[in-house]
Amino acid sequence: MNQPVKKPGPLESLTALLSRAARRVEPVVGQTPHEVVWRENKWKLMRFAPAVPKYRTPILLVPSLINRWYVLDLGRGRSLIEWLVAQGHVVYCIDWGTPGDEDRYLTWDDIGGSYVGRAVRLAARETGKTHVLGYCLGGTIATAYVASHPEGVASLLALAAPIDFDRAGIMALWTRTPGFELGPLVDAFGNVPWRLMQASFKMLRPTLPATKAVSLLDRAWDDEFLESFMASEKWGNDNISFPGACYAQYIQELYRENRLVHGTFSVLGKPAKLSAITCPVLAIAFVHDNIVPVDAARPLIDLVGSRDKQLVVENGGHVGAVISRKAVTRLWPAMSTFWAQRD
Repeated sequence: MNQPVKKPGPLESLTALLSRAARRVEPVVGQTPHEVVWRENKWKLMRFAPAVPKYRTPILLVPSLINRWYVLDLGRGRSLIEWLVAQGHVVYCIDWGTPGDEDRYLTWDDIGGSYVGRAVRLAARETGKTHVLGYCLGGTIATAYVASHPEGVASLLALAAPIDFDRAGIMALWTRTPGFELGPLVDAFGNVPWRLMQASFKMLRPTLPATKAVSLLDRAWDDEFLESFMASEKWGNDNISFPGACYAQYIQELYRENRLVHGTFSVLGKPAKLSAITCPVLAIAFVHDNIVPVDAARPLIDLVGSRDKQLVVENGGHVGAVISRKAVTRLWPAMSTFWAQRD
């Protein structure tokens, strides 16, 4: 008679975890083959392409300015870029690089205007247009650029992107308190340290480290889970400081004054009015996103001038829903279909 399998106890799980961790090498990320088609200051533009593209219009990925791009290329089976290339899409992706002390003077116009504009033109140079996907803060940057400079943009996909900062939850409350002295912060640090910003994000979910530890012990025997966990932890602890002048504008004009929603934001001297966006638009938000609540992402669809527009709200959180293996069966195909139908 078969005996039931006994679940490992806490000590056995911890021993197994430590043993496996000791044997495991550093997670390899950003592996999908590519060529660098442009370098400027610290940022670069990468091109990922299938041997025989299936779709004519390429996709430009704009990641968050304060996170590494490789969250979109997190390893075999967990890479959005790898998956898109396998479907036949040509993909471009911005790598923001690491700002130096001298980059404290970079403004939104420099980053969200000149740099993004260059990337759009390079991605669109063969076919005349490119789809644009912006993730998190990258979605805000992409949206503001498309609103002010729509040339060459075939569609806009805002993935967990904050648009209405009046509805941005706890982050909005923090940045609007009298004790948040923006000028002295930027004057003191130049580039706002990533460790300071990371601490703020951790305060949004103070129990998260304990939750991760429990999950790690519960699944210490699962090699696939451990590989995914270690890759996402590598990314989560490899962040980028925020260029000071751009940060000051971000907090003052968006978090405090909500200019993008009010139509008073500008990029490179041109008004960034959401009503001026007429290309197809897809906004994707997540129910359990504690960084970008659904209510902060939803207004994009209400305010754009596009007739072809849609809001999709999925289960999951800000990062997990985008990089989990479940995304392969639902989220990623929905994104690919959106682009394929508008190729």
